[in-house]
Parts: sequence; C-alpha cells; structure tokens
Amino acid sequence: MATPEFLLNWLPILVFFGLALALGLGFMIAPALIAPADPDPEKVSTYECGFNAFDDARMKFDVQFYIVAILFIIVDLDVAFLFPWAVTLFNPTLGADRAFQLFSFWSMFVFLAVFAIGFVYEWKKGALEWR
Repeated sequence: MATPEFLLNWLPILVFFGLALALGLGFMIAPALIAPADPDPEKVSTYECGFNAFDDARMKFDVQFYIVAILFIIVDLDVAFLFPWAVTLFNPTLGADRAFQLFSFWSMFVFLAVFAIGFVYEWKKGALEWR
C-alpha cells in the first residue's frame, strides 16, 4: 500500500495531467460549439502563396515567394545565433577569459561576413526586387 507522503509527492503531476486533459478536450470541443455553421466560401477557398490555386502541376509560377521565404529563414537563423553569442560574450558574470572572448568575437565576425557576402550576392542578382 502506498504511503500518503508518496501520494502527495505525485499529486502535482496528477493535477497537471488532469488540467492538460481538461484543456485539451476543451480546445477540441469549443470550436464545434462556437464556430459558425455556414462559413463564407471565400474564406475556406484554397490560397497558395499569393496566387490562385492551379490545376496543372507543370504550370510555370514565380519563385519570388520562395526566395523571400528562404531569405527570411536565413536572417531568422542569423538572429537566433546572435542573441546567445552576445549574452555569453558580454556577460561579465560568466567569467570567460580574454582569449575565449577574442575567439568568440572573431568567429562571429566571420559568420556575419559570410552572411553579408551572401546577402549582397542576392541583392546584386535582383532576388530582393519584387517584380
């Protein structure tokens, strides 16, 4: 038989699972109760990257949307690397030695230089101009 202390240790986990189950079921049932029964046909129509849906998969389409999306992902990843780097480099409480700080600074400088070269290349090729 389980002791009351053992059960009290597991009580927060059981409460968490119960709350998660209640919220999950609530979020699945609520739309069926409050969603409109007859939505607007324009709202539920197919929409693909700024142009109307097409029948033929071999039809030509503009890749500008995908280039902009790829550039967004590249810039987003660049920023995702910059924040932890800045925190570790410029935080005096972490106690990093001077050699590590210099290595970290110059390695990020090389990373940003490669990024800038790629960005300038895309810019010169006209990938950022909307046609």
